[in-house]
Amino acid sequence: MSREEASAAGLFDCRQAFADELASMARADARIVAVCNDSVGSSNLTAFRKEFPDRLINVGIAEQNMVGVAAGLANGGLIPFVCAASPFLTGRALEQIKADVAYSGFPVVLCGMSPGMAYGELGPTHHSIEDLAWMRAIGRLPVIVPADPHETRAAMRWVVASAAPAFLRIGRTKVPAVNPTGAGFTAGRWTPLRDGADLTLIGAGLTVSRALEAAALLAADGIEARVLNAASVKPLDEAALLRAADETGAILTVEEAVVQGGLGGAVAEFVVQHTPVPMRLLGVTDFAPTGSVSFLLEHFGLAADAIAARARELVAAKASKRA
Repeated sequence: MSREEASAAGLFDCRQAFADELASMARADARIVAVCNDSVGSSNLTAFRKEFPDRLINVGIAEQNMVGVAAGLANGGLIPFVCAASPFLTGRALEQIKADVAYSGFPVVLCGMSPGMAYGELGPTHHSIEDLAWMRAIGRLPVIVPADPHETRAAMRWVVASAAPAFLRIGRTKVPAVNPTGAGFTAGRWTPLRDGADLTLIGAGLTVSRALEAAALLAADGIEARVLNAASVKPLDEAALLRAADETGAILTVEEAVVQGGLGGAVAEFVVQHTPVPMRLLGVTDFAPTGSVSFLLEHFGLAADAIAARARELVAAKASKRA
C-alpha cells in the first residue's frame, strides 16, 4: 500500500510523523542532531540529511559505536536522536544504552525503528520482540510506545523537554489515528479511549487500535470494555491501573512483544502487589516465525477477533471467581 493509499484509508506510518517532527524541531533548535547506523532510508532520514547535512552522523553498521557517539554528543550539549532498527539498536548496543546513556543520564533519544514484527518476511533475526523487556530493565530510562502519528510527535517533544534519556519505539506498520484531538503525551500518563465496567483492555503502539476494534466486537455481545492507551510503558500510569482493577475487575494486556517483561509483565507486577484481579497477557510467546505482518499478528492472537475471544474468556473467569 502506497503512502497516498494508506492516507486515504485513514492509516499512517509513524516513521513519517517522526521524520517530519524531527526536522521541525531541528529548525527551531540547533542542538537537535540525528545519529544512525547506515539506516538513512529505513529511518526516514533522507529529507533530514538533505536539509541538515552537517547534523546527520551516519556511523555505518556499528550500533555500539553509534550509541557511544551519541552519548559523547549529548555530553557536549547536543540532543541526539539515535535512529536504528529496533532489534539492532537494543540487541547490539544494550551495554552502551545502559552505561553510556541511562547511567550517565545523557539526553539521548533512542529511537527503535520498525519494532515488533514489522520486518515480517525477514524473520526472527529482524523481529524486535524483546526490546520492551530489555529497555524496561534499565534504570532511569522511560520506555515510550506511541500509538499513532500525533502521539509520536507529542512524545518526541516531551522527551526533548525532559532533558533526559528515553527509548521511543517508532512503528513501521501503518495504524489509524486513535487518540483524541489535542491529546498530548506525558510519561506516566495513559489515555483512556473507551469506558467500560466489565474488563479493561490495555494496549501500546499498533495494538491500541486492535483493542478498540475488539471492544466494539465485545459491545455487540453486551460486554463493555474499557480501553487504555499505555504509550508510557515505563513509568506506568499507576492511578489508571488502580482504577481499572477496582472498577472493572479484570485486565487484558495486548502487545506486539514478548509477554515476559514487557507491557503485560509490567502491569502484572503492579497489579499483583496492589489490587490483584484476574488477568491475561496477550503477546508473542516464542521466537516469531517468518511471514507477513498480518499473518504474524494473527498467529499470536493479536487480531481483533482473537483479542475479543480472550476477553470473553476473562470475563467468564471473573464471573466464576465471584460465584
